[in-house]
Amino acid sequence: MRAWLALDRRTLLLYLEAYICLGLARIQLYRPFAKVAPTLGVRMEVTTETCDDLLKRRQIKQIASAVDIMSRRTIWESKCFVRAIANMRMLARRGIESTLYLGTGKDEHGRLAAHAWLRSGPIYLSGADVMKDFVVVETFANKAC
Repeated sequence: MRAWLALDRRTLLLYLEAYICLGLARIQLYRPFAKVAPTLGVRMEVTTETCDDLLKRRQIKQIASAVDIMSRRTIWESKCFVRAIANMRMLARRGIESTLYLGTGKDEHGRLAAHAWLRSGPIYLSGADVMKDFVVVETFANKAC
């Protein structure tokens, strides 16, 4: 608790926003994907992999960190899709474009598994740790700029 109180106001607000976005993204899991997909961006397109703006890069990394930290503190399960959507919404709010990747693969038991990860410029905000184990089946470009 003391660590939370030691944080500056800006960081606390960023963490609060991340928590709220994670909750809203979790709710999306209960809706049919056909209804959710149009809100994710332009289907089967990707955004640019370059980002020369140092301020945007810093914002991207701060958002990724906030979502990562808060996803471990939610009372609900915040796995890859929820984390990717929360990151995407926070970036869009700041006018920063991103690409959501959806992939399929096999888990360690040979069963079908799905995964979602998010990229903004050259930075992977979530899901990058295991993305190599999955084949991309869908992309959504969120051209928020």
